[in-house]
Amino acid sequence: MSYDIRKTALGVETIWHERGPRLDKPLLVGTAVAVIRNPFAGRYEPDLMPFQASLRELGRELASGLIAQLGGAPQIEAYGKGIIVGEDGELEHGAVWHEAGGHGMREMLGQPKAIVPAAKSIGGPGTRLMVPLGHIHAAYVRSHFGTAEMTLWDAPRRDEIAFGLVMATGGRPHARIGGLKASEISVHDGQR
Repeated sequence: MSYDIRKTALGVETIWHERGPRLDKPLLVGTAVAVIRNPFAGRYEPDLMPFQASLRELGRELASGLIAQLGGAPQIEAYGKGIIVGEDGELEHGAVWHEAGGHGMREMLGQPKAIVPAAKSIGGPGTRLMVPLGHIHAAYVRSHFGTAEMTLWDAPRRDEIAFGLVMATGGRPHARIGGLKASEISVHDGQR
């Protein structure tokens, strides 16, 4: 099964501070989104697995473009994924992105093990989705708990799905709430 892309969008925020001291190097938070026609809009489809498999390539394409905008894979410390399904679809049509988008992103980042946080919703054009971020190697690194906004003014339309990936080059500026530090990751099991 193939997919019909109407548009893609790539955006990067450059963050120098959060009212504290200016960072020596800014935090970059990026979002890559593809809006596709939902092949199941308005109807029930019992087998979504071929659709999910076909989207792996889209995951790789979005991840590759976003990684390039953020300075390369070694720069990426946090990631997440988001889905907004148009009103004629169902959440399960978007859930295919958990595997397809996550697979593509992990492949392009060298197979990090931490869970890829996600958010999904049903909505129309201009829906704001706050997508969670987490450290790529260890889920318990609190400094890297963050969000990236995924919004397109004209998408998704009723028969579309917006699939997005988000990445960041670090954690929150001036993080100071304790917990496991990125420099202390030792188990490499995706948790600690």
